[in-house]
Amino acid sequence: MTDRPTALDLPQMDPLPDATQRYFDICVEKLGFVPNVLRAYAFDVDKLNAFTAMYNDLMLAPSGLSKLEREMIAVAVSAENRCFYCLVAHGAAVRALSGDPALGEMIAMNYRVAPLTDRQKAMLDFAVLMTRASATIKEADRATLRSHGLSERDIFDLASVAGFFNMSNRVASAIAMTPNPEYHGQAR
Repeated sequence: MTDRPTALDLPQMDPLPDATQRYFDICVEKLGFVPNVLRAYAFDVDKLNAFTAMYNDLMLAPSGLSKLEREMIAVAVSAENRCFYCLVAHGAAVRALSGDPALGEMIAMNYRVAPLTDRQKAMLDFAVLMTRASATIKEADRATLRSHGLSERDIFDLASVAGFFNMSNRVASAIAMTPNPEYHGQAR
């Protein structure tokens, strides 16, 4: 077993720039480990910074979508793409944010069986449609979201989160990114 976060031989910068090391130290303090997705990008600080800036903006910044809803989108998209890394990591986040140890697995396996609100189901339907066939989205699809209380900004945020995870799922799968083992036992 290798300690590499991916199948690629791209060693982490050593030493890490001071700001990056502080960010990794915060991860260890809050999570107990550095997520392998960050380690995977740590061979190039500019790529790592671009990835984390977009991730942090989409997933943590103020939005009409709750943090749990954004994580649910990540899991539904990752399930459609069968991205092992993101299913494990973001399934753990759904469990932690919802307080429901089964919810992450339900969304990963088939979000349609999960105890979701009508709004959440509409959001995940849209995210999965976007993942499968974004060119087929029509005004009626956006109107459905509006009818469930999503604002124009919320729809933009939903599309952005789904788009980000479609990109990151493809990269993670292509380079065989391995989830940190710690994720498997979190929030159970």
